[in-house]
Amino acid sequence: MKKSLLILLPITLLTFLSFTSFKSDDVSKYKCMIQMTNYTGEGAYIVISLLNPDGEYEETLYVQGDDDEWYFDITEWWNFYGKRRPNIDAITGATISGGERAVSIIKIPNDKLDKGYKIRFETAVEDQEYYADDVEFELTSESVKSKVEGKGFIRYIRMMPQ
Repeated sequence: MKKSLLILLPITLLTFLSFTSFKSDDVSKYKCMIQMTNYTGEGAYIVISLLNPDGEYEETLYVQGDDDEWYFDITEWWNFYGKRRPNIDAITGATISGGERAVSIIKIPNDKLDKGYKIRFETAVEDQEYYADDVEFELTSESVKSKVEGKGFIRYIRMMPQ
């Protein structure tokens, strides 16, 4: 009797695990295309952040610009990030120059949709301007499938569920 129980236990456990949904659906991936304006100068550093309903930084979703020596130029984000300095190596890419575009994958927690959270794109270019809210929009089921115009170095961004 004990032998049959030992044989059935792994089979039962495997069957249970194959039909069990783990928390993989807590976060959704989105393609995010950033189209820059035709400016001259160095590549832009861009930070994509999740803001809570009170407008405070909650999470860094992506950083375009991998030389952390210049992060302090993204002033408002630096006030949040610089104090804690979490590891962001896995969510960084190269800067984007004038007229160029880049596509990156960002992960957004599903429980933040339609709850008053916002996505903010901050941009800074060496020896030029800094835009704290080059693009900013409320995080809704519709906005994550949309195109949003920029105010500074970003011409527009386009989001698309992956």
